[in-house]
Amino acid sequence: MASKKIEIYDTTLRDGTQGEGVSISVAGKIEIAKELDYFGIKYIEGGWPGSNPKDMEFFKAAQKLKFKNSKIAAFGSTRHAKNKPSQDPNLKMLVESKAPIITIFGKSWDFHVTDALRVPLEVNLEMISSSIKYLIKKCESVFFDAEHFFDGYKSNPEYALQALSSAEKAGAKCLILCDTNGGCLPFEILEITKVVVEKFPNVDIGIHTHNDSNMAVANAIMAVEAGANHVQGTINGIGERCGNCDLTSVIPSLELKMKKSSIGKKSLKHLTEISRAVYEIANVPILDRQPFVGKSAFAHKGGIHVSAIARNSMTYEHIKPEQVGNERRILISELSGKSNLLAKSKIDLSKKPEFMKKILGRIMELEKDGYVFESADASFDLLVKRTIGELKPYFELKGFRVISEVRENEERISEATVKINVGSVKMHTAADGTEGPVDALNSALRKALIPHYPVLEELRLVDYKVVIVDASKASQSHVRVTIESADHNDVWTTVGASANIIEASYLALVDAIEYKLQKKKNRK
Repeated sequence: MASKKIEIYDTTLRDGTQGEGVSISVAGKIEIAKELDYFGIKYIEGGWPGSNPKDMEFFKAAQKLKFKNSKIAAFGSTRHAKNKPSQDPNLKMLVESKAPIITIFGKSWDFHVTDALRVPLEVNLEMISSSIKYLIKKCESVFFDAEHFFDGYKSNPEYALQALSSAEKAGAKCLILCDTNGGCLPFEILEITKVVVEKFPNVDIGIHTHNDSNMAVANAIMAVEAGANHVQGTINGIGERCGNCDLTSVIPSLELKMKKSSIGKKSLKHLTEISRAVYEIANVPILDRQPFVGKSAFAHKGGIHVSAIARNSMTYEHIKPEQVGNERRILISELSGKSNLLAKSKIDLSKKPEFMKKILGRIMELEKDGYVFESADASFDLLVKRTIGELKPYFELKGFRVISEVRENEERISEATVKINVGSVKMHTAADGTEGPVDALNSALRKALIPHYPVLEELRLVDYKVVIVDASKASQSHVRVTIESADHNDVWTTVGASANIIEASYLALVDAIEYKLQKKKNRK
């Protein structure tokens, strides 16, 4: 009988790497496998042995690792129509992987059998059966991926079910129903999966969905509702075309919404951590708007929303962010109300109500010039302190100049000159920038300030981004510069905006420096 616990089968290392722009080294795949094991994933599909040297190298490396929660699975196809199982190169490579779990896919859509494989329908059924019978003696368990199952069922339900029956009789532990083209809708998945669950009560039923209709997660959930107890997908939904079922949405939905155990609520608290680890290792840009784990998943901007969640988070949050290892963020913008300021500010503004309107007015003025404080927490903190008179300048700008030159030999040189006063001391410094004009300006500022504030030696720039605020104005557009800075303990973000990119950069740099200085309270 099918188990009550929902088995999670991760195919990030195989299906995920088929996504456009995704490439993971062997070392990266090992690192992700370790993360998935720590997270509590039951099955980790490592790749298709024999399809490329990288995948076989992974399986060799995986044999030396000890997994606490996970079992490694190898993926491949049924035997070729012309080969006996024992002589089929693909099946041989699956066995050589020494993976305890082998997952093979076979055709369940009659159209694919006749037009893609170009073999009689009966021959395909025998290919499924004989392949599984051969493999079942070589590993712990064999899973059968019924490729294009839902399309096949809609075309010829009798044949699609025969394909499953052939796999079950041959000894497959789990029958996985695949929406390979990603075109099915949730009600179709629900109805068809119910039929399969009823017809095959003595074997596990799995679901493998693709996101071509933006339904992969919903379709997986519907399959579980119909009785499936095995869900396949990838972390963050990465994969071919529009991607695969996103396990970072499926798992919390199972655990928190459907009250079904999969990895357990204790491990669920590491969901955001595993999501970001995979993004980093796979070198894929993080999607801020991703449900559950995205940076914006629990971000609140509207004043009414912030006021409500301050009383009870359930008013505008479907779960508590800490349940999935995420955090609530309060955003500051022209839409902000007093509730946003009270929630966001490090200073207790409830004791300074006379300043609240002034702060909101200043934010609105700056946003007209291109500022955005949603992610620039450090600049917002400085704005509040300046407005209420709790922050005095650490230095006074008298002027700066930046020169960029491209010479005949294509050598690029940038030089910045800065004039500032630190108290009564006048500083006039110049510095070259090997990475461009902003680098030169940063070097000149540091050269002038570090003698007075040695703590700035700890400061380093981590990231630099430029956004055109109003592209319709072409070269007259304002630009917004966002700078991420760090020291030994913290990371913070500042923002500057101007029609001049160098000035915008200067404003963001100054905020980064002043935030560091006021944070350490290291006045001269």
